[in-house]
Amino acid sequence: MPKHGKKYRAALEKIEEGRKYSLEEGLAKVKEISAVTARKFDETVELTMWLGVDPRKADQLVRGTVVLPHGVGKTVRVLVIAQGEKVREAEEAGADMTGGEDVVNRIKGGWLDFDAVIATPDMMRLVGQLGKVLGPRGLMPNPKTGTVTFDVATAVRETKAGKVEYRVDKTGVIHVGIGKVSFADDALRENAQTLIDAVVKAKPSTAKGKYVKKVNLAPTMGPGVLLDETAYAR
Repeated sequence: MPKHGKKYRAALEKIEEGRKYSLEEGLAKVKEISAVTARKFDETVELTMWLGVDPRKADQLVRGTVVLPHGVGKTVRVLVIAQGEKVREAEEAGADMTGGEDVVNRIKGGWLDFDAVIATPDMMRLVGQLGKVLGPRGLMPNPKTGTVTFDVATAVRETKAGKVEYRVDKTGVIHVGIGKVSFADDALRENAQTLIDAVVKAKPSTAKGKYVKKVNLAPTMGPGVLLDETAYAR
């Protein structure tokens, strides 16, 4: 097992062993840790939630989207696959790239210079051919995440504003970036609370026992800070 570097170990010493922090305390600790490790880039603050669900059961697959009030701290390049009037609507809403079959063919040829894809339902017959390319990268449009819609203007604006997707993995864990270490304290707190509230609200009716089992905050390359999960029990 690889040993952690000197900076990581110094950051780890800043965390009180066995303590579970409030959200405000946890975010302050993440900023302190990031200052100790002194990375040469603006680290992402990552929030991880361990849920008491069985993802193998379709009715316990916790998944959804939420617009973080202060965005995620990066410019999102949005591609809209549409035709006719919907192309104009997407462009007016701020889409970075638009197109139809021509774009689909470009993606087949290896073009992937975008961060999010939105498609109108009538184009899914073509977009469906891209499943093996876009699926593994988490870019495949899906009605459940609002990325297959005729309301392309709203979808583009929300994506640009900081819309993120959360989805429980096969081990029952949700992992989402909620902003940058450089964000103001209130901005990070509101982003984190918005995501947590959304995940708690999405609790499946079939889930038994403790739903939120563990919550962790961490900078990109630093140790994690445990939060008091009892604050999110329901």
